[in-house]
Amino acid sequence: MFRNRARRALPYSLPAGWVLAVLLYERLHGEDGLELVQLLAAGPAIACAATGRRLCVVLGGVLCAALLFAPVGPAGTGYDVQTRTATCATVAAVVAASYLTAGRRLRLQRELERIREIATAVQHALLQPPPERIGALRLSAAYVSATRGAALGGDLYEAVSTRFGVRAVIGDVRGHGLPAVGAVAALLGSFREAAHEEPDLAGVLTRMERTADRRRAAAEGGGRAGGQNDGQAGGQGEGEDFVTLLLVEIRADGTASLLNCGHPWPYLLSRGGGGFGVEQVSTAAPLPPMGVLPLPRHLPQLRLRLNPGDTLFLHTDGAEDARSRDGRPFPLRAALDAAARRPADAVALVRGSLQDHTRGRFTDDVALLGMRYLPADGPPPAVAAAGAGRGNQPYG
Repeated sequence: MFRNRARRALPYSLPAGWVLAVLLYERLHGEDGLELVQLLAAGPAIACAATGRRLCVVLGGVLCAALLFAPVGPAGTGYDVQTRTATCATVAAVVAASYLTAGRRLRLQRELERIREIATAVQHALLQPPPERIGALRLSAAYVSATRGAALGGDLYEAVSTRFGVRAVIGDVRGHGLPAVGAVAALLGSFREAAHEEPDLAGVLTRMERTADRRRAAAEGGGRAGGQNDGQAGGQGEGEDFVTLLLVEIRADGTASLLNCGHPWPYLLSRGGGGFGVEQVSTAAPLPPMGVLPLPRHLPQLRLRLNPGDTLFLHTDGAEDARSRDGRPFPLRAALDAAARRPADAVALVRGSLQDHTRGRFTDDVALLGMRYLPADGPPPAVAAAGAGRGNQPYG
């Protein structure tokens, strides 16, 4: 409580301390010939910067009254009327300038708040928080933008329920901030439509690649036609951005398919045999990011079987690339090892660890998505332990 009171009193003590220090010096050393009374004019400026316009005006009026009517300087001496009047005029000028500057700053702050509100609305429209449960999956997500004052950047995620199972996407458009928002909107719109219509993840990826290709062509002034045939859409135009994408499909029986274009592979958090396990689902090289090369005709998919209680933890490379102030990389694997004991809170725990590691200073956007497989209301502990012993091996 004492610290809070001291923190609140500090902005008021700064201008008061400045004025008292100048007056005390003049009282004790003014007869030496060095006149510092003009420095009183800095008091209202300090008050305006520390607390706002009201204290600035009040302090300016008090100083002018003191200069005109109260003795200033060492005992037995005094400043002539001309010096007092000039100093008072300086104080008044500083008060006026500080008042106008503070008013402009206040307007800019209000405008920034409106921009933040708009950015938050855009985020809610594009990156809608996933429902807590879709079918047999419990979902959680988090997003951190590297752009200060913005709630949205170049990362994207989405999860939808379809007749083919729960389908999810997580991706990273090169860059962050407002320039990447248009690409995020286009890709999410394409995914939300294709996920319900395409029977295979390869078809979903091809539709999204066509959307990105048309957008790049439009940005280049129509120098290239829109989408092409299956497996041939894409290509890299001069100066165009690329996108990393990971598509996931999880069916009600726990079978999962993953299609990766240059994105970090997710981690699998499992429990069994009295312990907790964290492993990356694959170390194989993914397909190139979208926009670097045309998609091949054959799109290899990784297939897994999830056991009840398993969690797929999806992330963008901003989590792996996060650095502390002294340059240490974020230990994502260690954070997941700690979160494996509380898989339902894995996303929140990893985000908290990221905030602590970077002190809130991110150089890249970060998106996190947790997908925990819990058919019905979850298995009994014995079933979970027995199922975990089978492992999660690729099949098909």
